[in-house]
Amino acid sequence: MYTFRPRIAIPLILALNLFSSLSLVLGQYPKPSFATTNVTTIRSPVDRDIVIHFKSPPVGTCTTVFQAQKQYTGYVVLPPRKLAPIQQNYYVNTFFWFIEARTNASNAPLTIFINGGPGSSSMVGLFQEAGPCEVVEIARGKLGTQAREWGWDRSSNVLFIDQPNQVGFSFDKLTNGSLDLIDSTVNFAPSSAAGQPEHTYLDGTFSSNNANASANTTEIAAHSMWHMLQGFLAAFPQYNPAVTMNNTQSGPVGINLFTESYGGKYGPLFAAHFESQNALRRSGKLPKNKTLEIRLASLGIIQGCVDDAVQGRFYPIFANNNTYGIKALSLADQQNAASSYLSANGCQQQIQSCRTAVTSMDPGNEGDVDRVNQVCKSAQDSCSRTVIGPYLTSGRSLYDITQIMPSPFPPSTYLEYLNTAELQSAIGVAVNYTESNSAIGNAFLQTGDYERGDQIHQLGYLLSLGVRVALIYGDRDYVCNWLGGEAISFAIAAQSPAYSRFYSAGYAPIVVNSTYVGGVVRQFGNLSFSRIYDAGHLVPAYQPETAFTVFSRVILGTDLSFGQPVDLGTYQTNGTGNATYTSKAPESAKPTCWIRNINNTCTDEQKNKIFKGEGEVVNGILYDNPSDWHTPASSISVEAGYPGTAPPAMTATSLVSSSPGDMATSSKDIPTGVYVATATPSTSQRGSSCKSIAFDFSLLLLSCSMIMMVTYAL
Repeated sequence: MYTFRPRIAIPLILALNLFSSLSLVLGQYPKPSFATTNVTTIRSPVDRDIVIHFKSPPVGTCTTVFQAQKQYTGYVVLPPRKLAPIQQNYYVNTFFWFIEARTNASNAPLTIFINGGPGSSSMVGLFQEAGPCEVVEIARGKLGTQAREWGWDRSSNVLFIDQPNQVGFSFDKLTNGSLDLIDSTVNFAPSSAAGQPEHTYLDGTFSSNNANASANTTEIAAHSMWHMLQGFLAAFPQYNPAVTMNNTQSGPVGINLFTESYGGKYGPLFAAHFESQNALRRSGKLPKNKTLEIRLASLGIIQGCVDDAVQGRFYPIFANNNTYGIKALSLADQQNAASSYLSANGCQQQIQSCRTAVTSMDPGNEGDVDRVNQVCKSAQDSCSRTVIGPYLTSGRSLYDITQIMPSPFPPSTYLEYLNTAELQSAIGVAVNYTESNSAIGNAFLQTGDYERGDQIHQLGYLLSLGVRVALIYGDRDYVCNWLGGEAISFAIAAQSPAYSRFYSAGYAPIVVNSTYVGGVVRQFGNLSFSRIYDAGHLVPAYQPETAFTVFSRVILGTDLSFGQPVDLGTYQTNGTGNATYTSKAPESAKPTCWIRNINNTCTDEQKNKIFKGEGEVVNGILYDNPSDWHTPASSISVEAGYPGTAPPAMTATSLVSSSPGDMATSSKDIPTGVYVATATPSTSQRGSSCKSIAFDFSLLLLSCSMIMMVTYAL
């Protein structure tokens, strides 16, 4: 728990008004995870170097639909030098949270979910997007969780991982320090609040924030992730599809990896590294008795920033010419940014210089060659400043072009919950929770990791191995926008003549239920690109049912349009060549100021109130007056639980089906199953409100030769 530093006298009334509803414990740091109750510690039965600490959180910690669904939280611990020949003189304590599927968990697929950043915690994915539960207010000063109808545990066992080291609950070594809520920094040297209110400067236990004690490139993160999964799958073989393969499924059974945002870099490289390790096992260069095969069935990339060499030119286009009719950039500014991308020594050329330097001087992508780091960082800085950055003058959200900053969505209530003593004890964590680690993000920035990648070729390689590759993009996000994502799909298809039919595949509707079309998809074989209507950066938060439906159809290997069984060796979608649907932008939402996310959610006026100690904070939210907070609906007390207490509405026993294929059904009474469509709803039932918007699709017509030219220039 964070605690207040009692260095100055604060008027008692002010202190009580401002913090009476914050669940804080004075004078305590979180106990080490192995010191909490009911923690099991084992050495991996496959690799004795790896240690796993884990426990089963008490019911209500993350409320699921069925009480019988098992959950495990804990750490996979790698000792120093485990990543050799990569330099690693530090411990890697990687936090995980595993949740069983709602039905047939013993035979359900396994999905790994990781967020991006770099430096962002996957608890974002668990609590704001795809996890089985969401945090809700139960009463003043009391937070809990309720089951999420469209959580991905509805069709899969799900493993959320905080990576790389020091992100979220993961750590290298326990270090006491102070979190400055005003600027979101952690200070370790003894210091006071330096002129700011003491209530914004909270003591806690963190990782060291030493950039040398974590990955600084995606390549190094991939090595760490492979070892982490070796530990987890060895400790929990009952959830490894390679072990639990059943006879009702045809073809190989593998793990599904879904990533988001910077996961456009993580996902392809992680997956390619797993396959490389599998090849070493087959050749005998890695001992089979001390390693496990990690075989992928599918790779899902949600709102992925995959490759600026392909996506870069679409930033200014999207800012001026999007399907919401919003002109975040003037035509002149759009043209200037586009020129900066293509100019001599501009963004595109500097990316090429970076990749040439990597190939010749740092082929292992270990980020330890200063000259390469300088060239790649320069490319990243140039692209960010001249091509991506001009959008910032609009005042609009990077993650949702329809919203003015600061935006309150998705809610940040979970940040308060994860820093309560009862939650930290329930899951056995050793450190306070922070959503992002800027030290790790900066480490990746210093190596120019953003522009180093070979992800397009890696994705083509995965397709050649039979891995399903799904690109999923919301159409309101700017920072990894769908126009660039569409270009990525063409660039991947250009890697193999076998995927030339992807270009002729049209956009088909994504039929989510009997009355709603949630987007469109272009699909040929194992490659698909989905545009999700009315969704920002965190797609599952904006459109939970659509995101779940697409996810489930990907892992089940069906067609993404209807969810019907198909032969992916020959299947392709039919429809129009362009995704031309337009939408009316919603009104910009009124800001909600969460004190654990001040910079991203609070207005300048609200920041001044916090600094002056004005207002009242209830359950982590700043209000002008106590009366502005309202008691939650009475139904919450029935639906929500908290650590050690199940909600009265929770179902005790989960359902059992005969095979994972049985998940392709839907229950009306209990939130289980996946919708399978037989017809397309009428036009009036597609998406949200639709209106005519002048949108020049001629700017988006990409010929095969153009895409191939861009791709092969990498």
